[in-house]
Amino acid sequence: MDFQFMGGSMGSVVGEKITRLIEYATNRSLPVIIVCASGGARMQEGSLSLMQMAKISSASFNYQSDKKLFYVSILTSPTTGGVTASFGMLGDIIIAEPNAYIAFAANKYLIYRNQVFSLVT
Repeated sequence: MDFQFMGGSMGSVVGEKITRLIEYATNRSLPVIIVCASGGARMQEGSLSLMQMAKISSASFNYQSDKKLFYVSILTSPTTGGVTASFGMLGDIIIAEPNAYIAFAANKYLIYRNQVFSLVT
């Protein structure tokens, strides 16, 4: 998650790569460590970007709940938006660098952006 490229934002390709990583680890019973640095989901991709949160979370559920495997999430500054709302906060252990900016813009932001999604009530 290279913050130098579009703020490390999570789009369709990022979501697919992380999902494949988790599925690969699930099939081989490997631990997963993900280091996050993200400005959130790529709003220019619209709902395709937001769907990555559900796709990654589903793969993570299978990995952690069904297979009982170990996932560590390391949050660097900044980690915001859809990354925080999905795989950033799903780790068995969540580690953040000192004074890291970790955030999620809730429901009001999504309504403001004319999205239909309600992630936080």
